[in-house]
Amino acid sequence: MTLTKIRTAAASSLAAAGLLFALAACSAPATTTPTTSAPASTAAASSSAASGPCAGVKVIVDSGSLKQAAADKSVCVPVDGPTPASKVLEEADVKTVGTTQYPTELVCRVNGVPAADFEIKHKAGTYKEECAGMPAAFAYWSLWVKPAAGAWEYAQEGLATLQVSPGQSLELLFTVDGEPAAPAA
Repeated sequence: MTLTKIRTAAASSLAAAGLLFALAACSAPATTTPTTSAPASTAAASSSAASGPCAGVKVIVDSGSLKQAAADKSVCVPVDGPTPASKVLEEADVKTVGTTQYPTELVCRVNGVPAADFEIKHKAGTYKEECAGMPAAFAYWSLWVKPAAGAWEYAQEGLATLQVSPGQSLELLFTVDGEPAAPAA
């Protein structure tokens, strides 16, 4: 493949990702059917989030099919009422990094994952996330919210504006080539 074709493909992917984010912000929340596999998470911090109900907000970080589990965790963050998702992640000791172009609007790395030198394997080969602009449309972190009694929904807002409440769950899920398509139940 020539350099021109590669650049054209990359530009098309970025444009598609941008359109995807724009459409997600304008659309009604989509209810998803949970997948049957459980997130690869490790219990830590505030309470027994993985083993029982959470009186606050359950925070889950799942590196999904990325296979770089350093970011994975599941914790319960105590909150009394609606709280910015960014603050809940901070309390859960989840560190997010945006991109150069979109420093607070997008999530490029979670707890250092994917590492800048990590080769992400996908259908078309390998890719290294540089966190410059839009993440690749085939490999990215997505933000999900689950009400106390309901199904996972793709977040319609970013971390800076999304408010979460006691009883809800918040998940950052890394997807490669569309897998996993949604958080586990």
